Amino acid sequence: GWCPLSPTGAQTTQLLVEPPWRPAVLWDQVTLTCQGLGTASATTWYINEQSWGQKGVGNFTVTKSGNYMSERPGSGLSPPPPPGVTGPPCPTDQLVLQVPVWALLEGDTVTLRCRG
Repeated sequence: GWCPLSPTGAQTTQLLVEPPWRPAVLWDQVTLTCQGLGTASATTWYINEQSWGQKGVGNFTVTKSGNYMSERPGSGLSPPPPPGVTGPPCPTDQLVLQVPVWALLEGDTVTLRCRG
C-alpha cells in the first residue's frame, strides 16, 4: 500500500502488522514491516521507545510484548501500531477481542475475533 503523505508532502514511515488484527497477540506470529523512504538496511527499530538489536531489517516476527516503532532516514519515526503487540499468551481464563486494523466507520459491517 501507499504511505500517507505528511502535511509537508514527504512520505512518512509506517508499520504494517500481519495478521491484520488488533490488539496483536504473540501467539498469532505477528510480523511487523517498516515502510518508508530508503532501504530496509537503513531501518532502526524501537521497542517501548528504546532502540534495540533489530537494526537493518525491514521486517521481523515479534517475540515479546511492547510498543514497536521503526525509523528510516528521510521519512522519520513511525507511529506505533495501535495498540502495541500484547502477550505472552493470556492465561486460559482470559479472552482477547480483536478487530481489523483498518479504520472503521459507523455503519460498517465488521468481523470480530474472540481469542483465548
